Amino acid sequence: MLMCATTIQPSSKPTATRHTLRYSYFRSIEAAGSDWDVAAPEHDIFLQRPYLSIVENNPPEGMRFGYLVFYQNEEPVGVALCQIKYFKGDDNINDLNVSKQEPCFFHGLAQWFKRWVAGKTAADILICGNMLLTGEHGYFFDYQKISNEKAIELLEKALDEVVDVMGREGVKMPVILVKDIAPERRMQGSALVGKGFTEFCIQPNMLMELPYEDFEAYLSAMSTKYRTRAKRAIKKLEGIERREMSLLDIQRELPRIYALYKEVAKNAGFNMVDLNEYYLLALKRELGHAFRMCGYYQDDKLLAFYTTIRNGEEMEAHFLGYDKALNHDLQLYLNCLYDIVRQAFDANCKTVVFARTALEIKSSVGAVAHDLWCYVRHQNTLVNNFTGTILEYLKPVEEWVPRHPFKDGV
Repeated sequence: MLMCATTIQPSSKPTATRHTLRYSYFRSIEAAGSDWDVAAPEHDIFLQRPYLSIVENNPPEGMRFGYLVFYQNEEPVGVALCQIKYFKGDDNINDLNVSKQEPCFFHGLAQWFKRWVAGKTAADILICGNMLLTGEHGYFFDYQKISNEKAIELLEKALDEVVDVMGREGVKMPVILVKDIAPERRMQGSALVGKGFTEFCIQPNMLMELPYEDFEAYLSAMSTKYRTRAKRAIKKLEGIERREMSLLDIQRELPRIYALYKEVAKNAGFNMVDLNEYYLLALKRELGHAFRMCGYYQDDKLLAFYTTIRNGEEMEAHFLGYDKALNHDLQLYLNCLYDIVRQAFDANCKTVVFARTALEIKSSVGAVAHDLWCYVRHQNTLVNNFTGTILEYLKPVEEWVPRHPFKDGV
């Protein structure tokens, strides 16, 4: 991982707008220093230095980092997180094996072609965003000081220059990905499309608003079917100890925690991040009460865990793991979801961010799908013309039925 504390300044003429706008690229979050702190949003813990230092010091396998600070009249007005990750389609997409239960010739042909396309897709990717999270945690501008149009133009130029700088150092990054733009800022994405980017949308972010007084009021708002289901699931954990895990607990259980995480992660349809074994421990050590890990124990054996990060008025459901052999009988995953909701009430949060994956079961506890838009561009113009087609073959497909657990009118 590059830890150089020097700043790479863009050439002054092409990047200045009326000689007032510029940007600097840093190789570590500490090098970005107080300028990053001035421009980073106070409401987003995931773009603040303590969290970014944790990720940088405990990186996912094969990931490097960069940090852009944007200036207007020498005042920091924006930041952007860069993650550089080697991507090989058939290593990161886990649903390429033809199901033995689906011997249909056309299904097999489609899967074979998907495997072939994925096998041809391998490169270092420059990602503006955070692959460990779902949501808008990639860049931020103070739009009272800089317009939307200037901000997105400056971001695009800066990302291009990062590619050029790294290329001169022997790191070829033919692909730029801008990750997770919310629909209300899709106009910014349209500006990227005008710069040759392809817009696409994969699994939505599952968000749950909490307009209820407490967890009991939340259960009361459910229809009889879903309230009964919730109580049945909670009852299955009778005799199982729920325990908030201290720093020492996490340190002692780390091999088991990582094994449970890997058991769940390996079955995800699309997995671009292999979590660092010490990442969760570092979150507890550095973020304190903002990070919580809760475990389910039987005879002092850890059966499951979930983690949350308090981000202002949002409760972020972070990584979890569970013993899949016991999941059906004990409803471990479903109980994790209910307990995250309970924890959000206790913390007076207004929203739970459940992120992507397992969309149907998350909707059954009250989460609603919110689309997020991503933008990708290949630096080779000819290849870039086929980007949309390739994405259609690489996008993981999750068939699911949205559930509506609340009474009519709630």
